[in-house]
Amino acid sequence: MSLPPDLSGRLRGILGTRLSETAADRGHHAQSESFHRSPAPDAVAWPESAEEVAVILRACNEARVPVIAWGTGTSLEGHALPVQGGLSLDLSRMDKVLEVRPEDMQASVQPGVTREALNTELRATGLFFPVDPGANASLGGMAATRASGTTAVRYGTMRDNVLALQVVLADGRIIRTGTRAAKSSAGYDLTGLFVGSEGTLGVITELTLRLHGQPEEVAAAVCAFDSLDHAVECVSATIQSGIPMARIEFVDAASARAFNLHSGSSLPEQPHLMIEFHGSPNAVREDAARFGDIAAEFGARGFDWATTAEDRARLWRMRHGAYHACLALRPGASGLITDVCVPMSHLPAAVHAAAEDIAAEGLIGPILGHVGDGNFHSLLLVDPASPDEIAAAKRIATRMAERALAVGGTISGEHGIGIGKRGLMAAQHGEGWQLMGQIKAALDPRGILNPGKLVPDRN
Repeated sequence: MSLPPDLSGRLRGILGTRLSETAADRGHHAQSESFHRSPAPDAVAWPESAEEVAVILRACNEARVPVIAWGTGTSLEGHALPVQGGLSLDLSRMDKVLEVRPEDMQASVQPGVTREALNTELRATGLFFPVDPGANASLGGMAATRASGTTAVRYGTMRDNVLALQVVLADGRIIRTGTRAAKSSAGYDLTGLFVGSEGTLGVITELTLRLHGQPEEVAAAVCAFDSLDHAVECVSATIQSGIPMARIEFVDAASARAFNLHSGSSLPEQPHLMIEFHGSPNAVREDAARFGDIAAEFGARGFDWATTAEDRARLWRMRHGAYHACLALRPGASGLITDVCVPMSHLPAAVHAAAEDIAAEGLIGPILGHVGDGNFHSLLLVDPASPDEIAAAKRIATRMAERALAVGGTISGEHGIGIGKRGLMAAQHGEGWQLMGQIKAALDPRGILNPGKLVPDRN
């Protein structure tokens, strides 16, 4: 496949060498860290401004050619894969921190800025951007997928930390949503509409983000439990006690084994909690002591405190590397990774049931997650050449989602929908899913923006 000649010539006149139709560039944009695969796009474009994005979208809309926004390719449900071909719009060159306003605790950035790059820029200000999905993802992609991560239990998700956006619509119009004010009651929440829309409603070209003060004191630790149930029950008890955790992460025995093999750690091959506290020195000490008392009630042992910044970085680097570490448990396997989120009262039962399902299907499937807000993941390791194993993994993922819905939870707490969970949207939203399709049709009547994702197919 290739772009229509007229469109190709028009785009090349705008972008020059920043439009590519080579097999290598196209192939790079047909894969990600996702289990899912798709055909390659017909071409790749690297815009450098909102105005260029607007011209590109206007031209593609007139030609009815799909446009798929691309950040860093770290999404896990195939969000940015060009399932219908078209143009991959790579926003990595729009990577400027436009303005930092320390007095307002805000920053304005282009979508290609990564979370690590922003926090490097903020070091001298005493502020930081807390949303941490693990991967060094682009902030535009994080907003488009409504990302969260290890710190969401204290600082919230992208939904809570995006104040305003600049967005280019399918017909090339450039709009701004939200304000720099702390709150507003003026009209529809368009910012909230675009955050989590997965590139199906518009292309984000600028973000205004809420920043937070760097904590005066930080303490982190890891501790082991005799059983999965005890570890997860400890999480529920900790949250109910009101201890202000900055992070509280769960990893099961298989994950601990993967960490040992991958990073040379020496964790007991048992379920663990990884925890972190932020605040004043006195508050951190008190919170840590209270947590220690609760954990002891559930049989926690082997507290290993990360007392230096280097030790803490090593601990969280190990947690963030879980995807690749767990893949090494079965060399040559592919990882079908899924996540759900449930009310905290249902978390222990949901994790226990998922573990039983994995064992019953005979798969390796480490369970871990940001359990401080009821969100957990499983990385199901399958032979990519085995239809039976792939079918078993999909059965497990579907049952996890169905159990989450049965207790008032969601089919995805942070990975989003993309390709992988689109078939479950009707079960969660009912007629609301059709309404999403109507909103999509109103903003993108020709259906060029990331087709085949998130919303129902058009009749």
